Amino acid sequence: MKLTAQSVAVALWATRHERVKRMGLAVPTGKRLQPAASVHIFVLILIASFAYPTSAVTLQEVLRTTLDHNPAILEAKAGLEQAAGQRLVFRSIVWPDFDVLVPAGVQYGHRAGESGVKGFAVGRGNLEQTLFNMAVPPSLRRGDIGVLIAQQQLNVAVVEQLHAARLAFYAALYNRSLESIGDEQLQKLEENVATQKNRFEAGLADRSALTSATIPADELVPQIEGAQRAYREAQLNLAQAMGIDPAKSSLPEPDGELEFVPMRIDVDSETAATLQRRVDLKLARLFVRAANEDQRIIAADYYPRIAGSIHGEWVPVSGIHRQESTSKTQDFIGSEVREKAAYTWRVIDNGKVGGAVLRVRAAREENELTCRKLESNVSRELSRIANDVQAIAAREQSLASASAAAEESARTVRENVATGLISPLEYRVSQTAFLKTKSGLLDAVYQHNVAAAEWDRATGRYFQFSYETRKPGSEADKSSNR
Repeated sequence: MKLTAQSVAVALWATRHERVKRMGLAVPTGKRLQPAASVHIFVLILIASFAYPTSAVTLQEVLRTTLDHNPAILEAKAGLEQAAGQRLVFRSIVWPDFDVLVPAGVQYGHRAGESGVKGFAVGRGNLEQTLFNMAVPPSLRRGDIGVLIAQQQLNVAVVEQLHAARLAFYAALYNRSLESIGDEQLQKLEENVATQKNRFEAGLADRSALTSATIPADELVPQIEGAQRAYREAQLNLAQAMGIDPAKSSLPEPDGELEFVPMRIDVDSETAATLQRRVDLKLARLFVRAANEDQRIIAADYYPRIAGSIHGEWVPVSGIHRQESTSKTQDFIGSEVREKAAYTWRVIDNGKVGGAVLRVRAAREENELTCRKLESNVSRELSRIANDVQAIAAREQSLASASAAAEESARTVRENVATGLISPLEYRVSQTAFLKTKSGLLDAVYQHNVAAAEWDRATGRYFQFSYETRKPGSEADKSSNR
């Protein structure tokens, strides 16, 4: 806001300064501008400065803000942190289990000639380490896959939200341009209404001509209002994608205009690259791997588990009785360490009796079918978008030439209708044709930009952040794949 206000203020100050200088040369000295007039001009400068819109954002700014403040992306980032903690749970099966206890208290009573009060403390430690467990390897892999799944879920959320923000940005530009075309056309129609009214009052035209000139202007007003509502809706969608609260901040104003940029598409070469970099495909493959490791973890109960343990007791004071002892021979004599190894073998339920393995296997097979379906749809989806781009390009080229011809025809008719050489009906037809071709051209440009966004989403290009051609296997290509 500060930079905008300064630029506007400088421009207005230069204009005012030049105007005041010319007036000073043209009028006597006593009639030159007084300080009060300068104060008024300064107030107008401030009003004009703050009247200019200051919330205009470019597409790059929209995407950057969406990455930083979109609620869905922030939630996916929190899910990634949670997956990192869950990874420790899967790995805990490998790590040793160590615990320390320090029982302490007071012993009092008479026993075999002993009397008095004695305080005591006993230190106990236990270390248990898994020696053999078939569930260890799949547990380690499952923990790693869980983090990868959370990462790809974050990537999927990023792609979806960036794509939604981009479409909202294009929709806002389209509806704003459509409203501008309608306003320009309405101004021309209103000028024609004023001309026909003057001709009617002068007796050069009848009332039917005035009525015929009024109808197109009245029909255009609802279309302009519809474009205004669509523009506000696109602004709300854009604010939602950017994480902006409309109650606390103004709606973002998209900066720029829709442009038609030709696209060169090679479906065959893009299909192979898409299968490798699409984040939703990577996520589907990870779900298959995760279900496979879950099945291995459950099926590992069929094998025995062997664990070794070391139990130690440290007694700082001798003569302390054990809780379950009945004679001095069972009392603590000193510190001791005991080692042992034990194994367990669940032969009743190895995951197949209760159906746990079958349920996980069904989930894995379902994930495999979903993944194969997504992979097979890639080629068809890219071919469909390529055909749409080609059809939209042909339509845009046709409408561009038709719009130029319609504009020239409408200009000629507008010049002749004021003199009565052309009937109001011909003027109405020419203006309607011009409005239709110009709005159709704008719609073709908008559809081309939407198709370009769909192509970037379908080919997984949202993580490249540029449209430069990269050599396969380059460092930039590897970083984008990561």
